[in-house]
Formats: sequence, C-alpha cells, structure tokens
Amino acid sequence: MSISDTAIKAPSAFFLMAEGRSVFEMGAYFATKPLFRHLKKGDGHPVLVLPGLAASDFSTVILRRFLKKRGYQPYGWKQGRNLGLRDRVLENMLAKVDEIFDIHGEKLSLVGWSLGGIFARELAKLRPEKIRFVISLGSPHSGNPKASHATRFYEYVSGHSVKNPPLTTVLSEAPPVPTTSIYSKTDGVVAWQNCHQRKPVTADTMVHTENIRVEGSHCGLGVNPSVLYILADRLAQDEKAWKPFANKGVRKIFFRIPQHDVMASH
Repeated sequence: MSISDTAIKAPSAFFLMAEGRSVFEMGAYFATKPLFRHLKKGDGHPVLVLPGLAASDFSTVILRRFLKKRGYQPYGWKQGRNLGLRDRVLENMLAKVDEIFDIHGEKLSLVGWSLGGIFARELAKLRPEKIRFVISLGSPHSGNPKASHATRFYEYVSGHSVKNPPLTTVLSEAPPVPTTSIYSKTDGVVAWQNCHQRKPVTADTMVHTENIRVEGSHCGLGVNPSVLYILADRLAQDEKAWKPFANKGVRKIFFRIPQHDVMASH
C-alpha cells in the first residue's frame, strides 16, 4: 500500500448521511422500468449474483429479476447474510460456481455488490476457466482497506482484520477475465478510489479491465438504472470479443470512463 493509499479516507459524514437517497434510486428504477425492454438482451448464460456485507439474496432480488428479464439465468448465492469469509463461505462459493458450470455446461458471469464484488473477483482468480465476465458494484478491492465506514463491523462479524483476509491472492490484482468496476464518487460507505481498478501489472490484463463511474449512492447501486444499463450492455457481449464500454453520444451525460492510473481528477 502506497503513501497515497494511506491518505485515502472513508467518505465524509455528508455522503454517509446522504445514503438515504437510495430510496430515490429505487423510485427511479420503477419509473424507468418500462424502458428496460429496449436494453440489450442476453444469450441465456448463467449469472451468479453476490450480495454485500450483512445483506442476503433478498437485497439482490430486483437485480436478479432484471437479469432474468434480459434473458439470463441468475442465481443467488444461497448462504444467508454475507458476514465475510467465515464458516466455509469461500469453499461454498467455489462449489456454487462449479455446480452452475456443470449444470449449464458453459461459463458463468459474476456480479457482486460491495463485498460481493470482492468475492466475485477472487472467485474468478480461482476458477478462471469457468468465469465469463466479472462486474463489481462499489467494491473496495484496492487501496487502504480502512477507508470504509463498514470496516469495524466487517472485522467484528468476520473474525479477521481487513488487512489480513484469509486469501492467497492479492485483492487489488485484476482477475484474468474481462472485468468491469462500477463505482460512484458520491458513495457514502466506501472510498470511491478503492473501488477503482488500478493499472494492472501486465498489458494483457489491462486490455480486459475497465472502470465506469456512475452517479448514485452505495446502497442504491443494485437498483440504480444507470448500473442496470451497464450490466445489460456488458453481459450481452460475445465472450470471445469483449470490448470496453463505448462511452459516446448521450452516454457521456450519465457515465465517466477514467483510466486505470488516474485517480484524483475523475
């Protein structure tokens, strides 16, 4: 972790208190729902959706229903509340990946919200031959792990320090599959800088990773219409012809596409 990483702090009290705006994001979801039929349709491949800290599959119901309407076969993680890597959680997630892969006979995509996105990235590193795409929503996979308002709670319920997770991989390293990191600069729970994919070590990895910035809260990412639009666009791609999100035309009004190594100015 660099000096610049240690300078990154948890979001301000203002943004934390403003997390209540997720209610309005839910309203925006229902208001724009009739327009979703115009979004890209999927090819029917399976998608495993992983919830955030202290959340369960109930929190991703809307997201999974959206994916099903777009033509995918979504799965919940089926482990109750996400309380971190405890009680064989990692082993159970890997078994779930194996099970879905065996059922469908094809690669699955992973969508993870907050802590679920960190898990999604790690699963892709451990089972790259079975994973098609990875998309994280407000997931602090880089930088200072203490730059979050959820750190103490996570350490309490998981039983381990955020600085020493029970993993053999490096969190900040990008998975070896096409990976999209979605984040918001007004996230009130985790530092947005930590949800931003840093410049990968190898050029091969860099060509299939991207960052997409949206406007919204942390708690509303799973119902945010902008996020759902991105999911529909990213998941609909041909597995062998992945390309970065094309931010052109009217899209420029709603999205920002920062580079891997540019942090402060975006």
